Amino acid sequence: MTLNTGFSRAIAAALVLFTSAANALAAERDAAEAALIERVKEAVIKELRESGALDRAVDAGVNRYVERQRAEATQRERRNADARATALRPVSAGRDHIRGNPGAPVTLIEYSDFECPFCKRFHSTMKKLVEESSGQLRWVYRHFPIDQLHPVKARKEAAASECAAELGGNDAFWKFADRFFELTPSNNRTDIDTVLPQIAREIGLNEAKFASCLASGRHDRHIEEDNQDAMASGGRGTPWSIIVSKNGKAYALSGAQPYAAVKQLVDLALQEK
Repeated sequence: MTLNTGFSRAIAAALVLFTSAANALAAERDAAEAALIERVKEAVIKELRESGALDRAVDAGVNRYVERQRAEATQRERRNADARATALRPVSAGRDHIRGNPGAPVTLIEYSDFECPFCKRFHSTMKKLVEESSGQLRWVYRHFPIDQLHPVKARKEAAASECAAELGGNDAFWKFADRFFELTPSNNRTDIDTVLPQIAREIGLNEAKFASCLASGRHDRHIEEDNQDAMASGGRGTPWSIIVSKNGKAYALSGAQPYAAVKQLVDLALQEK
């Protein structure tokens, strides 16, 4: 072996030892850093847990997720309802019952059941809205009897309201509706044999003609057409309402929403050109 060869081997061995040592040091450093990071994480998590901050952060994250999902679902529901609302039958002064300015720029079409306790509450809300709308809102009442909940009575009461309109015109219809909701307990508890003739008498209708009209069933088709119209537009319960702007944009409104919620949609519809 020559001197040069021995020297080269020595250099190579030294390099191997140096590299091994460097790798070992790097591994020790990495392990130390990892251990330090783990200790810091544990300390931070412990502090967050003990202070309640972790629970609050998790709760906030969950709440944000739930609210985001709820908002997206609401938007989907609104888009679907608005699309179905385009199937609405146009308002007709000769057929529909209209309260407020007949030429108002915004229309609220309500599909209602006279036995529905929520409709009873919503009726008061709508009276106030129309009265305070300064002629900007008209209220259209259509029938949506829920036969599963109010068999016989809801349709009989709807027919009675149509008989009132037949005998006394649009004003008589609204007088009947107002008085009915004032007098009756709702939820299938109305004594129709007593209440219907009483209201007819109170609002000045011919009682014999009213009774004859009610017995004839001649308004049953009208009521069923309203019922089908309600379902075609997306209604599944009462009250079911559609707010329509002057340019035809429709906003669906489900249930007995409070005054502020309904007014907000009416105001939104008023902004449509």
